[in-house]
Amino acid sequence: MLHFSRLKILFISLTILIGLFFFIPNFLNTPSKIFPEKKVVLGLDLQGGSYLLLEVDSKPLFQEKIDTKAFDIRKKIRSERINYTNFKINNSQTISFQINLENKNKIEKLLNDKDINSRVDETNKELQFVINDNIVNINFSAAYLQRIKKNAMEQSLEIIRSRIDELGTREPTIIAQGEERILIELPGIKNPKRIKEIIGTTAKLSFKFLANNDANSSSFDILGSKSNLEKFNVEKTLVLSGEHLTDAQPGFDNINNNSVVNFKLDNFGAKKFAYATKNNIGRRLAIVIDNQVVSAPTIRDAITAGSGQISGGFSVEEANNLAIVLRSGALPAPMSIIEERTVGPDLGQESIDKGIMSLIIGFVLVIIYILINYKILGIFANISLLINLILLLGTLTLIEATLTLPGIAGIILTVGMAVDANVLIYERIKEELLIEKNIMIAFDNGYKRVLTTLLDANITTLIAAIVLYFIGSGPVKGFAVTLAVGIITSLFTTFILGRLFVASYVKSKKGEMIKI
Repeated sequence: MLHFSRLKILFISLTILIGLFFFIPNFLNTPSKIFPEKKVVLGLDLQGGSYLLLEVDSKPLFQEKIDTKAFDIRKKIRSERINYTNFKINNSQTISFQINLENKNKIEKLLNDKDINSRVDETNKELQFVINDNIVNINFSAAYLQRIKKNAMEQSLEIIRSRIDELGTREPTIIAQGEERILIELPGIKNPKRIKEIIGTTAKLSFKFLANNDANSSSFDILGSKSNLEKFNVEKTLVLSGEHLTDAQPGFDNINNNSVVNFKLDNFGAKKFAYATKNNIGRRLAIVIDNQVVSAPTIRDAITAGSGQISGGFSVEEANNLAIVLRSGALPAPMSIIEERTVGPDLGQESIDKGIMSLIIGFVLVIIYILINYKILGIFANISLLINLILLLGTLTLIEATLTLPGIAGIILTVGMAVDANVLIYERIKEELLIEKNIMIAFDNGYKRVLTTLLDANITTLIAAIVLYFIGSGPVKGFAVTLAVGIITSLFTTFILGRLFVASYVKSKKGEMIKI
């Protein structure tokens, strides 16, 4: 029946007040002591900002993997005392060497060993190899290369999210685009120079000794310094990698007050670092980041505390940036920016103005139509519609959702769906009034008999919105969130609030005939 208890009326009133509480701050220019500081977060297309499209370059990663695998295979062959010649890597993808034919079975067994050739999945292994006459050719399987790319993409996404979050950027969008690209949207960021520097740094940290003067040239690499004014002969043997870093913080040294980065190592890294420094006092240890020697201090004493300091003539900002990228970890592969766009605030404001104008025009036309067709009930419907918009915007503010241009389209669609629900209810009530003489029963039946149809329609739309949210990207997600919230607020204002208005009006008529 059209009966509302005091508890129901209190619930409706509180819901509207909470909606207003979060709705009002969006129109305040200065902070208020009463209302929260939260406002609806505007997306890139509305407030302006930066758009970056990155591409993960997997080739250096493949090269690193094939080099490591070649080293492991050669080491294993030597340990098995199998003779071989002309061991090399062709075109950065094929390991090739020659053997005596009598060792063919031994090589096959060795290359099928799980320590050398592990399984990628149930049907594929890491390596594929062919032995023609006395020549062995070894390649990574397509399944293994695909897994490397997938893992690199997942790690890159996680690391980039971590780096951007450390900068305090509000509501960034960071999603995968295909197998090798990452899309980044940064609302409100007009000059993403610092962000580009941070996400573009691979941050591959390693500690290696400088080679002795009499060292064989094949045992070291010639690496440049940060300023490119000095070259260093750096041993290929790794002392310690950045994987063992647990923390990195910017700071200042105690002597010259220059900017430095203080780091801490995990237990394994601390023990390994202590052993290396204890047994190499007097040697220079190169701190290498992305194949550049940042500094090469001389070891005076064993470093046993599991911590250290990286100095390299950094500015304060450079030290901060380096600390961020070291904390977040090294990117598994280099990345390049292949597309960059900046949306100015003027373009964003133009989008807002057009979106609001279309909403106002649609809202006014709907109000006029409802008033002409349903008179007093049209007034109730329009009040419900206005409160629907207040609750919708208030909810978006509360959950800190990002409002995009498609999101505004979602609001307009919500208005249309809410009106459609009211039209169906009122038309059904008209039919019930022709059949039922009791006005209270006629109005109650009008709501009851439309409820199932409208619930089915709204639930299926809500499911579609949820699917859109999980499979869509940026603007599409904005549309999905707005639509989903709009469906819930529409059901509330139509079937609960609107019904309360109608019930109060019908009761005030005390059985008089009502024309719709």
